[in-house]
Amino acid sequence: MLQHVTLEVRRERVDECVAFYALLGFEREAPPPSLADRAAWLRSGPTQIHLLWVEEPVCMPSGHVAVVAAAYAETVAALRAGGHEVQARGEHWGAPRAFVRDPAGNLVEVMAAPPPPQ
Repeated sequence: MLQHVTLEVRRERVDECVAFYALLGFEREAPPPSLADRAAWLRSGPTQIHLLWVEEPVCMPSGHVAVVAAAYAETVAALRAGGHEVQARGEHWGAPRAFVRDPAGNLVEVMAAPPPPQ
Protein backbone atom coordinates (compact mmCIF):
# COMPACT_ATOMS: atom_id res chain seq x y z
CA MET A 1 0.00 0.00 0.00
CA LEU A 2 1.23 3.49 -0.79
CA GLN A 3 0.45 5.45 2.38
CA HIS A 4 1.14 8.99 1.17
CA VAL A 5 2.67 11.17 -1.48
CA THR A 6 4.18 14.60 -0.86
CA LEU A 7 3.68 17.37 -3.41
CA GLU A 8 5.43 20.72 -3.31
CA VAL A 9 3.22 23.82 -3.39
CA ARG A 10 3.60 27.51 -2.67
CA ARG A 11 1.97 28.32 0.66
CA GLU A 12 -0.35 30.86 -0.99
CA ARG A 13 -1.76 28.09 -3.26
CA VAL A 14 -2.57 25.65 -0.45
CA ASP A 15 -6.26 26.54 -0.14
CA GLU A 16 -6.73 26.18 -3.91
CA CYS A 17 -5.00 22.80 -3.81
CA VAL A 18 -7.08 21.64 -0.84
CA ALA A 19 -10.25 22.55 -2.77
CA PHE A 20 -8.95 20.72 -5.88
CA TYR A 21 -8.20 17.51 -3.97
CA ALA A 22 -11.57 17.73 -2.21
CA LEU A 23 -13.10 17.23 -5.67
CA LEU A 24 -11.15 13.94 -5.77
CA GLY A 25 -12.48 12.81 -2.39
CA PHE A 26 -9.69 14.01 -0.08
CA GLU A 27 -10.42 15.83 3.18
CA ARG A 28 -8.04 18.06 5.10
CA GLU A 29 -6.78 16.78 8.43
CA ALA A 30 -4.37 18.21 10.96
CA PRO A 31 -0.76 17.13 10.59
CA PRO A 32 1.28 16.36 13.69
CA PRO A 33 2.16 19.59 15.56
CA SER A 34 5.82 19.25 14.53
CA LEU A 35 4.78 19.51 10.84
CA ALA A 36 1.87 21.95 11.09
CA ASP A 37 3.99 24.97 10.15
CA ARG A 38 5.23 23.50 6.87
CA ALA A 39 2.57 21.24 5.34
CA ALA A 40 -1.14 20.59 4.87
CA TRP A 41 -2.34 17.00 5.03
CA LEU A 42 -5.24 15.47 3.11
CA ARG A 43 -6.77 12.02 3.49
CA SER A 44 -9.00 9.67 1.54
CA GLY A 45 -9.34 6.34 3.36
CA PRO A 46 -5.85 5.12 4.25
CA THR A 47 -4.15 7.30 1.60
CA GLN A 48 -2.77 10.75 2.31
CA ILE A 49 -1.47 13.63 0.23
CA HIS A 50 0.94 15.98 1.99
CA LEU A 51 1.17 19.46 0.51
CA LEU A 52 4.65 20.66 1.45
CA TRP A 53 5.06 24.43 1.43
CA VAL A 54 8.13 25.55 -0.53
CA GLU A 55 9.20 28.81 -2.16
CA GLU A 56 9.96 27.25 -5.56
CA PRO A 57 7.91 24.07 -6.10
CA VAL A 58 9.22 21.47 -8.50
CA CYS A 59 6.54 19.74 -10.58
CA MET A 60 7.46 16.75 -12.68
CA PRO A 61 6.60 17.40 -16.35
CA SER A 62 5.17 13.93 -16.98
CA GLY A 63 5.47 12.12 -13.66
CA HIS A 64 2.14 12.11 -11.87
CA VAL A 65 -0.08 10.94 -9.04
CA ALA A 66 -3.02 8.69 -9.97
CA VAL A 67 -6.33 8.73 -8.09
CA VAL A 68 -9.16 6.23 -8.59
CA ALA A 69 -12.46 8.13 -8.57
CA ALA A 70 -15.38 5.85 -7.68
CA ALA A 71 -17.79 8.30 -9.34
CA TYR A 72 -15.55 9.01 -12.33
CA ALA A 73 -17.98 10.93 -14.58
CA GLU A 74 -19.22 13.07 -11.69
CA THR A 75 -15.67 13.77 -10.54
CA VAL A 76 -14.55 14.84 -14.02
CA ALA A 77 -17.65 17.05 -14.32
CA ALA A 78 -16.91 18.65 -10.93
CA LEU A 79 -13.30 19.31 -11.92
CA ARG A 80 -14.40 20.96 -15.17
CA ALA A 81 -17.08 22.98 -13.36
CA GLY A 82 -14.34 24.13 -10.98
CA GLY A 83 -12.39 25.54 -13.91
CA HIS A 84 -9.82 22.75 -14.21
CA GLU A 85 -8.76 21.63 -17.70
CA VAL A 86 -9.38 17.87 -17.82
CA GLN A 87 -7.90 15.96 -20.76
CA ALA A 88 -9.38 12.54 -21.54
CA ARG A 89 -6.80 9.84 -22.31
CA GLY A 90 -6.93 6.46 -24.01
CA GLU A 91 -8.28 3.52 -22.08
CA HIS A 92 -5.62 0.90 -21.34
CA TRP A 93 -7.81 -1.69 -19.59
CA GLY A 94 -11.30 -0.64 -20.62
CA ALA A 95 -11.73 2.07 -17.98
CA PRO A 96 -11.80 5.80 -18.72
CA ARG A 97 -9.03 8.01 -17.41
CA ALA A 98 -7.96 11.63 -17.75
CA PHE A 99 -5.17 14.01 -16.79
CA VAL A 100 -5.56 17.33 -14.96
CA ARG A 101 -3.12 19.66 -13.20
CA ASP A 102 -3.73 20.79 -9.64
CA PRO A 103 -3.47 24.54 -8.90
CA ALA A 104 0.22 24.10 -8.02
CA GLY A 105 0.94 22.50 -11.43
CA ASN A 106 1.21 18.85 -10.34
CA LEU A 107 -0.07 16.35 -12.90
CA VAL A 108 -2.87 14.11 -11.62
CA GLU A 109 -4.32 11.10 -13.44
CA VAL A 110 -7.98 10.48 -12.59
CA MET A 111 -9.02 6.88 -13.23
CA ALA A 112 -12.40 5.16 -13.21
CA ALA A 113 -10.73 1.92 -12.09
CA PRO A 114 -7.23 0.65 -11.39
CA PRO A 115 -5.56 -1.88 -13.68
CA PRO A 116 -6.87 -5.40 -13.08
CA PRO A 117 -4.62 -7.81 -11.17
CA GLN A 118 -2.50 -9.99 -13.40
